[in-house]
Amino acid sequence: MFKEYKTIKEVVGPLMLVEGVEGVKYNELVEIVQKDGGIRRGKVLEVERDRALVQLFENSQGLQIATSRAKFLGHSLELAVSEDMLGRVFDGMGNPRDGGAPIIAEKRMDINGEPINPAARDYPNEFIQTGVSAIDGLNTLVRGQKLPVFSMSGLPHAELAAQIARQARVLKSDEKFAVVFAAVGITYEEADYFIRDFQETGAITRTVLFTNLANDPAIERIATPRMALTAAEYLAYDLGMHVLVIITDITNYCEALREVSAARKEVPGRRGYPGYLYTDLASMYERAGRIRGKQGSITQIPILTMPEDDKTHPIPDLTGYITEGQIILSRELYKKGVTPPIDVLPSLSRLKDKGIGAGKTREDHADTMNQLFSAYARGKESKELAAILGEAALSDTDKLYAKFAEEFEKRYVSQGFTVNRSIEETLDLGWELLRILPRSELKRIKEQYIEKYLGKQ
Repeated sequence: MFKEYKTIKEVVGPLMLVEGVEGVKYNELVEIVQKDGGIRRGKVLEVERDRALVQLFENSQGLQIATSRAKFLGHSLELAVSEDMLGRVFDGMGNPRDGGAPIIAEKRMDINGEPINPAARDYPNEFIQTGVSAIDGLNTLVRGQKLPVFSMSGLPHAELAAQIARQARVLKSDEKFAVVFAAVGITYEEADYFIRDFQETGAITRTVLFTNLANDPAIERIATPRMALTAAEYLAYDLGMHVLVIITDITNYCEALREVSAARKEVPGRRGYPGYLYTDLASMYERAGRIRGKQGSITQIPILTMPEDDKTHPIPDLTGYITEGQIILSRELYKKGVTPPIDVLPSLSRLKDKGIGAGKTREDHADTMNQLFSAYARGKESKELAAILGEAALSDTDKLYAKFAEEFEKRYVSQGFTVNRSIEETLDLGWELLRILPRSELKRIKEQYIEKYLGKQ
């Protein structure tokens, strides 16, 4: 039952106070009906006795509160979902942005989702191939995992996001795979880049795209990732699909959260962000996973730009606590022309051991991964030593390690944004690079694999 009130008392920026209300709930959807029939929407942020504080989705400019009515709809923000969403572009509130017809809903779902019972979760253990060697070979993505990308201002994280969305797939080709892409607080040019890229490569047919532009209201920015995750939950748990959710940029989402928190005059936490930032981020990230007895799954790649390139900033810091690792992009590698500029040593996928090996990728994957990490770390040390003491100070073996590090960055990490490597190609390239080193240095690989793969061309 709708409840209407003509008791709007004041509007300050995006906030509106309605008095004399009864039975109104937190997060409930509100329509503000104006005298000329125009409707603006909002949601309940706070309820105290008979007063409700409403956050408007649109600008409050020109709103005549004396002649407007507040209609409380009795439910929170919902998304109309259907299999027809695949191949479509929506705005941050779930309305079509591609000029197509509105979705005919199979059902309507609350965008806040329902918590997954921890006892019903299944452990992630299946490999997802992204086609990017630095991820597949060394920091493997596993189905049901949440693996964020930590980027820096000016680095090509948008291109990497589009590449993963285009190329990602579960190796069992008979299983249905979809991508839900949420672009939060981006410019019109960036939104246009993603849409064109997906359309030109044909990836749009298996993608649901939500775009929230930088000039859209802050409250819409907060809703956009939840819209995407709700669409993903429908595709995964109702239709049995494997869904990869990519959200870029989480930093814009957190800035919107801070803006709304400041408007509500809440006591700020670290760097002015609300004290509940951890909880809020967890409520999104924890919507990834697999559920026992259900075929589908949700895997998440949230992308965030670290303010001032600072890993200890609250956004990357809290994200690191909640998620299972991180892929870190490097400004230094980008200056060298390495694309994508993934810094493999500080990057980490905590579940990589669960998704690799015989029957999943290949038997030699774990051993070669450890050897490549070790050799690259030593090669970087050798290069630093050469920069300080000169190349003459290096032993012959150190020179080979320095050469290995150079070739590793040039050929393994740097592959461009259009090359899609299979896991076999990635593993074979790893062996090719390990041939630079003396056989006696391959101490982390079982002898049987050295015999089988080292001579393989």
